[in-house]
Formats: sequence, C-alpha cells, structure tokens
Amino acid sequence: MAYKGYMIDLDGTIYRGKEKIAAAKRFVESLQARNIAFLFVTNNTTKMPKDVVANLADNFDIHVTEKEVYTAALATADYLDSLDSNKKSVYIIGEHGLKQAIMDKSFVVEETTPDYVVVGLDSDVTYHKFELATLAIKRGAKFIGTNADTNIPNERGLLPGAGSLVRMVECTTQQEATYIGKPETIIMEEALLRLGLEKNEVVMVGDNYMTDIMAGINFGVDTMLVYTGVSTKKLVASKPVQPTIQMDSLDDWDFDNDRTR
Repeated sequence: MAYKGYMIDLDGTIYRGKEKIAAAKRFVESLQARNIAFLFVTNNTTKMPKDVVANLADNFDIHVTEKEVYTAALATADYLDSLDSNKKSVYIIGEHGLKQAIMDKSFVVEETTPDYVVVGLDSDVTYHKFELATLAIKRGAKFIGTNADTNIPNERGLLPGAGSLVRMVECTTQQEATYIGKPETIIMEEALLRLGLEKNEVVMVGDNYMTDIMAGINFGVDTMLVYTGVSTKKLVASKPVQPTIQMDSLDDWDFDNDRTR
C-alpha cells in the first residue's frame, strides 16, 4: 500500500541551515504533483508557520501553505488547549512563535500563579525569567517543555537548544517536564490528526535518528531516514531498532512503488 501521508522534518532533510538540498525540492514537488498529503513537522518554536513558508519560498524555492507546517509551538498550544478548559493561564519562556501559538488558543499570561509553565527556546532568556518559572512550578503549575533538543545547529556550531533551558528548570524545581516535540508522541498524535490519516498510512521522514526516527518509532509509524543531515550510517547501524527505510538522498525514493530505487 502506498503511503497516503508524509510527515517531514525540515533542517537537515529539506535544507541544511542556509544551504539548499536540491533533492528536497524535487521530493516536495513530487508529492504535490501526486496530490499526496504531507506535513512539515518541526521542533522549531521560534517561527510561526507563515515564517516557515516564507523561508522555504524565498530561500529554497519550495512553495507550500501554512496548513502544511506543524511546529512544536503549535503542538504545545494544541496540547494545552486539550487539557482542562477552566485552566487558561500560562507563563512562557520562549519567543514570538511560541507565545503567539498559545495566545491564539485564548490563554492569558500570568507570572505568579499560572496553571501552566511552558519553557521553549528563548535567545533573550534571563535569570528573572527562570526565577518566575521556578517559583510558579513550585506553587503547582504544570510544567511543559516544548522539546528536548539540547543543541541547535547554525553556521557558528552547536548552540544551546530548548532542551537545555528546560533541563535548567527541571534542575531548579526537581520536577520533570512534559515534553511535546520529537521524539515524543504528543506532536506526532497532533500531526496525524491534522493529516486525517491512520498510522499505517503515513511515514515519518527525517535526518536525525534521535528525534525524527525515534518519534516515528515511539509513535508506531514507518520511518524514512535520509543521510543528508545529523545521523551517520555508523551511528544508525548501532541502534537496536532500524528505520523502515534508509536513503542517501530523497531522490532515491520511488513514489510509484513505495521503495528505494
């Protein structure tokens, strides 16, 4: 049975930082030509879907819609909205993309006694923000981490990621966060709902075994690892659970027969 939906990572799979991956453009255009559903599933919480769409169009000549982008910020907002409808206050460590996604669900910011504390990537984080988050969690707020990525790659190297900030608050509160992004299943559950498909109809495509592929494995869907980003063949070979499909390039995928060429 051909896959009816593709969940696709961005950085390392569709592009590498500011570098184009030519096969990725062809891959997306093949999906579009065949009217196959797809959803970019990313742990990025700093950008809104419109920003992701603009980046893909302006820098990589890949043209998609906002409905085809699902960020950990949106997944966090959807998760919060699925909880107690009477609890709508939140304190957020994060940037505009995360804050806007949560505010769009009619939450209000509360610094002292919020129902939830959400910690994501924040390039302007301060000691005071950590103070407020720590005290609120100690007072009983539910602790949410957008994702566990300890580092994010850019042209200067590996920088602190959202997971590093979450772990600091875990240390100060002695409480574990509920994580939303890959490799957890919460973001995958919400992504599948958006695609409107069943688990056996979709595949998770990515370059990082520890996030993309483990997200698929944890969620129980097929996985497709492409060696254009983080993970190496040596690393993957050492893992007890192998990806369903492994490829050197997205050009290696045969859509018509659901196999590598």
